[in-house]
Amino acid sequence: MNTTFEAKDYKSDQNVRWCPGCGDHAVLNCIHKAMAKIGVAPHNIAVISGIGCSSRLPYYMNSYGFHTIHGRGAAISTGVKTARPDLSVWLVTGDGDSLAIGGNHFIHAVRRNVDINIVLMNNKIYGLTKGQYSPTSDRGFVSKSSPYGTVEEPFVPAELTLGARGTFFARSLDVDLQNLPDIFTAAARHQGAAVTEVLVNCVIFNNGIHTRISDREFRADHTIFLRHGEKMLFGKENNRGIVLEGLRLKAVTIGEDGYTIDDILVHDAHEQDNTLHLMLSMMKDDMPVALGVIRDVAAPTYDQSVHQQIADVKAKKSARTLRELLMEGETWEIK
Repeated sequence: MNTTFEAKDYKSDQNVRWCPGCGDHAVLNCIHKAMAKIGVAPHNIAVISGIGCSSRLPYYMNSYGFHTIHGRGAAISTGVKTARPDLSVWLVTGDGDSLAIGGNHFIHAVRRNVDINIVLMNNKIYGLTKGQYSPTSDRGFVSKSSPYGTVEEPFVPAELTLGARGTFFARSLDVDLQNLPDIFTAAARHQGAAVTEVLVNCVIFNNGIHTRISDREFRADHTIFLRHGEKMLFGKENNRGIVLEGLRLKAVTIGEDGYTIDDILVHDAHEQDNTLHLMLSMMKDDMPVALGVIRDVAAPTYDQSVHQQIADVKAKKSARTLRELLMEGETWEIK
């Protein structure tokens, strides 16, 4: 029997306890919508998290969930998916949870290509512990733990993901309620570790950190939404685009300096070589910030490979019980 689900079917009966105006509310809403679109029954979903504001999300899901310990969500998610590959496993985490204490687990989950959906909410701050700088805070950022400005270079989630040979990376804004459910849907349908970075606003400790690209007044000119197979166009009039000149990307205006629509690059999210994907995901300064599904390529998954290996070994072994296994080699009896 085919069952159609609605977003409300994935909502728990718990009151959502995030600060009013927090971007996490929007992400939760979009996850509910995406799951309804995917159509996986709630009892076939497991939502795992670590510690942090975003990590409260499993409480608000009508599914299986596990609120684990700081930074260990990726390790727990790997175990869940490997033991139960039939489940749709979601890891909900923050920039502090996954890229600081959990950094090692994060990169290895990506490297192994475990078939999990990683929702990385990036507000560039530690919100739950009251405003310390995080691994994604910009150099010079003033916070409670860096009163004179941090002297560290930040992690860029896209760079870290692709450096770990990630097969899927997407980026979105918490305020983009139109496109975010579709991005989550694409991530869920990807076979492998799907990392979606959501740029989230923390209204209490880091309010306005993403305003330059999230505000409606600037968004069209300061961001570009990439769609596989389509021209890389952006701007309020959709008359600007991305071209490749030598080894560098350049933003140009169609009709100026001799550039035509034919010069604009076409986005190929399925290209195995991640060089251009990395260049797109790292655009900044006078370039637009890339949003949408930047990389989505096929590769063997860890969980499927483990189960296939077990099946192959079993096929070569005659023993089917523990006793048969213990007795299949050379044995002797002591009297």
